[in-house]
Amino acid sequence: MKKANSKPLTAAEKKELAALARLPGDKIDTKSIPEVRNWAGGKRGALYRPLKQQLTLRLDADVVAWFRDHAPKGQGYQTDINRALRDHVQRKARKTG
Repeated sequence: MKKANSKPLTAAEKKELAALARLPGDKIDTKSIPEVRNWAGGKRGALYRPLKQQLTLRLDADVVAWFRDHAPKGQGYQTDINRALRDHVQRKARKTG
C-alpha cells in the first residue's frame, strides 16, 4: 500500500502552529471537544508502524503454503508470518529476560 504524501506546510501554517505551541494548557478551550470515556473499540498499537526491512528469506514450501491457505483470499500471509515470528521472539525474550 502506498502512503500518501502530505503537502509541505506553508509559512502561515508554520507560524500558526508555533503560536499554538506557545499557548499554556489553561488557555486552550476544549469545551467543544467531546471527552471519550468508552475505549471498548480501541486497538492498542493501531498507529504503531515499525520500520520494515526488505530481504530475501528462504522458508519451507509447506510452511508458506500453510500461511497462504489460512489467509483470507490468500492475502496478508506475509503479515501473518511476521506476526508469528514477532510472537516467537517476544515469548523467548520473556523467558530469558
